[in-house]
Amino acid sequence: MPAPTNIFKQRLAAGETLIGCWLSFAEMAPAEIMGSAGFDWLLIDGEHGPNDIRSIRDQLIALEASASSPVVRVPTGLDWVLKQTLDIGAQTVLVPLVETADQATEIVRACRYPTAGIRGVGAAAARSGRFGGIPDYVPTADDQICVLVQVESVKGVENLDEILAVEGIDGVFIGPADLSADMGYKGNSKHPEARKVILDALDRIAASDKPAGCLSLDDETAQLYLDHGTRFLAVGIDVHLMINAARRLVATYKPG
Repeated sequence: MPAPTNIFKQRLAAGETLIGCWLSFAEMAPAEIMGSAGFDWLLIDGEHGPNDIRSIRDQLIALEASASSPVVRVPTGLDWVLKQTLDIGAQTVLVPLVETADQATEIVRACRYPTAGIRGVGAAAARSGRFGGIPDYVPTADDQICVLVQVESVKGVENLDEILAVEGIDGVFIGPADLSADMGYKGNSKHPEARKVILDALDRIAASDKPAGCLSLDDETAQLYLDHGTRFLAVGIDVHLMINAARRLVATYKPG
């Protein structure tokens, strides 16, 4: 019995465009609710959300019955962080602030078992191997792990072509907020110079054999990113969806 098929990775490889949303509450119930909405993928945010390894595990459990594929953004690409994240059952990881091909290579190695990598072999006691219920998990797991890296700095963009050439990287996500801030345009990813760099990066990824990812919270920018070849696009954040709906409701009944 092999490792479960990674549907997100499979659909990206088939050339589909996948629409997703951020999960920032760090709780099971909101994750389960969002899993019923119909998104192709949902990102459990371990970088900026108030998550730890247990809350990420709980959200993976909450999404098991959902058709939305979970993606886990880890806080850092350290090997022990990736090892724990994979062992709790994540099959797709997004690693922030990747700036060089060497970084990307080490991230891939951390997500693969020896001899191709350095992932610790502990699946017999882990959710990833169904606590020993998947006898062939270790020999088959590598093929089902999807490694996404986030390029969100000037240095990362400068090294983008080398990062794209790293074997085992399954997609490259451009972080508009951090990239524009690193360019000196804090809080303004729509600045003409920032937008030019973002769109050029998306074009370069789209021209490669890797799918491009991005995030936009407004329809016009989301469509622009799609027009520039983005293949996995997040179009919302659960916290924003809740507070914006609440504010509209308050404005309706408490105008002025």
